[in-house]
Amino acid sequence: MRNQDISYFPVNSIKSLKEDKPKEECAVFGIFNSPEAANFTYLGLYSLQHRGQESSGIVTSDGSHLYRYAGMGLVASVFTESKIKELEGYAAIGHNRYSTTGASFLRNAQPLRVESHLGGVALAHNGNLINSWDIRKNLEKEGSIFQTTIDSEVIVHLMAKSGSKDPLVALSDALNIVQGAYSLLVLTNKYLIAVRDPNGFRPLVMGKRSDGAIVFASETCAFDITDTEYIRDVEPGEMIVVDHLGIKSYFPFSEKSHSLCIFEYIYFARPDSYIFGESVYKIRKSLGVLLAKESPVDADVVIPVPDSAVVAAQGYSEESGIPYRSGLIRSHYVGRTFIEPDQKIRDFGAKVKYNVVKEVVNGKRVIVVDDSIMRGTTSRKIIKMIRQAGAKEIHFRVSAPPTISPCYYGIDIPTHSELIAATHTIEEIQKYLRVDSIAYLSNEMLDKSVATHPSKGFCKACFTGKYPIEFQAIEEGNQKSLFQEYAVEEN
Repeated sequence: MRNQDISYFPVNSIKSLKEDKPKEECAVFGIFNSPEAANFTYLGLYSLQHRGQESSGIVTSDGSHLYRYAGMGLVASVFTESKIKELEGYAAIGHNRYSTTGASFLRNAQPLRVESHLGGVALAHNGNLINSWDIRKNLEKEGSIFQTTIDSEVIVHLMAKSGSKDPLVALSDALNIVQGAYSLLVLTNKYLIAVRDPNGFRPLVMGKRSDGAIVFASETCAFDITDTEYIRDVEPGEMIVVDHLGIKSYFPFSEKSHSLCIFEYIYFARPDSYIFGESVYKIRKSLGVLLAKESPVDADVVIPVPDSAVVAAQGYSEESGIPYRSGLIRSHYVGRTFIEPDQKIRDFGAKVKYNVVKEVVNGKRVIVVDDSIMRGTTSRKIIKMIRQAGAKEIHFRVSAPPTISPCYYGIDIPTHSELIAATHTIEEIQKYLRVDSIAYLSNEMLDKSVATHPSKGFCKACFTGKYPIEFQAIEEGNQKSLFQEYAVEEN
């Protein structure tokens, strides 16, 4: 009998290359009523790779059994043609992971698959549950045994403890206990269920293929590769249930104020996607336009920090009339690790990922557009490389407000004490980066970029410190002054 839960583990790597950016969250993809469910899910996950690169997994159903395969690494490395063929069934859910809670181990890879009195249940989760540890402690006291360290597992435990034998009721009961962000896909041998939390923090879209298959994904870019037509977003607080009888929609949760993650538009989502009912490209470009209006500067060329700041830099260039050029080239073939030679190379991590086009910046007054600054360490190294390539002046422009607070809803943003804008003034940041000027987009201009958006509200807690869901956050340690840590010169 074939093993229904197969594992794959790559060779350990040598050196971690951590980029000073908020880390991608997770991606989910699901499909119902397709004879090639596993293959389409593989393609959907491939197009959503930017949302998580630690692990990838797929669970399928043939109506009688759930088949699971998961591995550490990128989608194309985890899945082979033979593995895809072993994932039989007409329905599937898939997941790409970047850990916001729980360590990066194979046992934490999703989708989860469990067995209980409800039958087989698989779950793929994008988001973060802010009360999961309290729930977990209580469940452990009552005898529950957890197989992972991820927050998502509490949902399946709560489902199993529900008094209902109906998985739909059990899921509703469980989600009425948890708090936080979740765009969730749940697969049983009868149903594919898509759920979005009442605040609507994370995106989740629904589409339909010409053969009648119903598809769900974190972003619409996964629809393009699978020939899926976008129907609509899953609404905040909505549970959509798909089975062989059709599609049903429920709203089993108390209504809450919408708090869509604004950082999806700024950084995370692919510019060719539509999320929250609007084009990512349109919003991202408007951020660059508004930044140019708010913080103009005389210069010869505008260059982005690729890839996420490209569209904002194009907007800045068009509004300012200053030519746009590709002054930084980013390697797309660098993984999370790399082998460094014994003879140390200065700014190794930045040089592996970026290189400067000297012909673009030499002797020029350069505007560098980026979408965010977290600790500032990578930005400082990039600026140094541009300066060494001959730039006469460097003006740094950020197409978002200063990031001053961590995220507790599914994005891995550093703690408050690690965020440079939370602990230093604009003048200090300018000195640390060694730029001729620096300016961020204001919160007012950020609001203007989504002023005509159909949504009722956005979460901007990382810029304001005002969290839509109250909880007690724990801050660890104190950040050493950047001027002490890196001995920044006065001149």
